[in-house]
Amino acid sequence: MKLRQNPRLGETLYEETLDNGLTVKLYPKSGYHKTYAILTTNYGSIDNTFMPIGENEYVTLPDGIAHFLEHKLFEKAEYDAFEKFGIYGASANAFTSFTRTSYLFSTTSHLQANLEILLDFVQEPYFTPATVNKEKGIIGQEIQMYNDEPDWRLFYTVVGNLYPQHPVRIDIAGTVDSIAKITADDLYQAQKTFYQPSNMSLFIVGQIDDPQEVLDWVSANQAAKEFDQPQPIVRSLPAEAEDGSDIIPYRSMTMPVVRSKSMVGVKGLTDFGTGEAGLVAKLKMNLLLEVLFGDSSTQVQRLYEQGLLDDSFGYEYAIQRSFNFVTLGGDTDDPKGLSDQLIAILEHYQDSPDFTEANLALVKKAALGEYLQAFNSLEAIANQYSDEFFNEVSPFDVLGLIEQVTLADLAQVAADFFKIEAMTVCHILPEEQA
Repeated sequence: MKLRQNPRLGETLYEETLDNGLTVKLYPKSGYHKTYAILTTNYGSIDNTFMPIGENEYVTLPDGIAHFLEHKLFEKAEYDAFEKFGIYGASANAFTSFTRTSYLFSTTSHLQANLEILLDFVQEPYFTPATVNKEKGIIGQEIQMYNDEPDWRLFYTVVGNLYPQHPVRIDIAGTVDSIAKITADDLYQAQKTFYQPSNMSLFIVGQIDDPQEVLDWVSANQAAKEFDQPQPIVRSLPAEAEDGSDIIPYRSMTMPVVRSKSMVGVKGLTDFGTGEAGLVAKLKMNLLLEVLFGDSSTQVQRLYEQGLLDDSFGYEYAIQRSFNFVTLGGDTDDPKGLSDQLIAILEHYQDSPDFTEANLALVKKAALGEYLQAFNSLEAIANQYSDEFFNEVSPFDVLGLIEQVTLADLAQVAADFFKIEAMTVCHILPEEQA
């Protein structure tokens, strides 16, 4: 096994790629009685158009199929995976994002048995027309519930403005109409293509008494199964204007809200990828946003005092395979006033009283503290480091990467990213203001 060590933490990460292509990472944590395992496939809601294994033409499956597949894999002909985990004292869950799907469990006992359950139910699909149709009603209700949620609508409208062609604009769960088209054959086709071991990783963290023994359990499980030869996955995405000229600059809508909602979105016109360059871009942007809009920001305090924002204000940088964007906003009585002020701060970042070496030092210190604190949470470790950013980079490298960031780095990021042609605004207004 390959070893990555962190002298600062006194901990070791073990890595191995099995013969079938499955990446296994083991992170023993002394002093913990719980073990947390997460099995992830590099497949999410944006991966609808692809070339199936063994074919030479693209297919496009219905929106929401990755999330639908996640739900259906738990149900087998003779058992339910959730119940099986319960028998062995484990708590299980799963989630789908734009670019990945993860299945996980935590347990204080029977680690080998629970690993067998995890690997088996994910890698051995069972779908029938009847079970698929039953799930459509359940997920359809979930979709409808989110459609009625103002903050959800605000976010996806902003993303749709930034990416009018890219499937990131579509809810991860799809639409009621799209999931109605999903068939059992579609699910089998997606599972066969994207759930091949070479497109997956298994991350185990917590009480691991003997890493080699745990690796042997996983290896034996995989050796007992037959898989197709690993094949590269060929995906296709719609073309986007590289200069941002297809961005929709503004949209508004009315909903049954008490106060208006305002959000600004900024599209990253550079694709950083998902290796070290993407991770560095993510760290720098998060530091930049914290400098400009964090709890200690004098600019944000000014907007509070002017009554333009309240505790609902928030910001986020999303960066995944094939897209990256910033969103920021919240509830306000003056949606145009808030979005205008936020855009002004972004455009004139260098004039902000918060954009200083001293403030960056404080923000970096806080970020390092939060990062070190996260090493105490097994769930946080597993969820973060099963991400594709860490295919090339060790989680232990992040501390050094944060420490290296300078104010000049942030100035370059801001100059490259905060361009008016890459921005959009969405307002949600109370119905009585229509």
